[in-house]
Amino acid sequence: MNNLARRTLTGAYIVIFTLGGFWLHPISFSITGLVIVVGTIYEYYLMIRNTGIRPQIIPGILTGIATYTISVLISSGSLKPKFFLILVPVMLAIMIAELYRKQERPFDSLAHTFFPVLYSAVPVSMIPFSAFSHTGLSSILPHGEMIFSPGIIIGFLILLWVNDSGAYLAGTAFGRHRLMERISPRKSWEGFFGGMIVSVIAAWFLSGWLGVVDRNKWIIISLLISVAGTYGDLLESMLKRSMGVKDSGTVMPGHGGFLDRFDSALISFPLVFLFISLFG
Repeated sequence: MNNLARRTLTGAYIVIFTLGGFWLHPISFSITGLVIVVGTIYEYYLMIRNTGIRPQIIPGILTGIATYTISVLISSGSLKPKFFLILVPVMLAIMIAELYRKQERPFDSLAHTFFPVLYSAVPVSMIPFSAFSHTGLSSILPHGEMIFSPGIIIGFLILLWVNDSGAYLAGTAFGRHRLMERISPRKSWEGFFGGMIVSVIAAWFLSGWLGVVDRNKWIIISLLISVAGTYGDLLESMLKRSMGVKDSGTVMPGHGGFLDRFDSALISFPLVFLFISLFG
């Protein structure tokens, strides 16, 4: 199987897993986010270990899981917000544990233990708050009387992928001026604006179907995705360059790893969620 066919097939699986998981039912919605949290954090730790730094992998992953799980339970009304305070002793325990590990660079270890929680678990933990207690696009399977709509994350993902595809096609056809060659030699200004234009057009046509917010707000969301998503991609490229790796992982043939696929979302979704929370 050639690289294009492998990439296309893997891309289809990614769309089915991510879009289908978030859309199917509140339970699959929650599981999908959890898989993304664990996958991205674990890949980050594997890359960091190549530098000789030894982060606390298991405690870090468990902290990410706890952050996301508590967010799901709070957003669905099963817990009160004060339960976020559980994370305080967890983080303190990680810091104290570092005293007993006898690492040559303990604060580097701590920094890289906590950073993927901030980089991955916190942004993904905002996703449940965008779905529970919201109305709009319904889940595929009925979920009783619970107020739940995956409309925001479904619309976000569609616009993100449309933007990525538009940027790739426009960059391939017209790319001449490099966007940030030091970090990502292939990205161009032509690709950036091509992706933005296609994303705005998609937002215009899909807004009525997606609901949750009106058409103008979906167009603003598409612009946020284009700008912040590009920075998210560049940030992960900078991370990989500093680690001396081409891809964050190999779990998705032709596409790399979890971080390679969700790098744009990790930076752009918090801004989209903030915008909807303030003006939606």
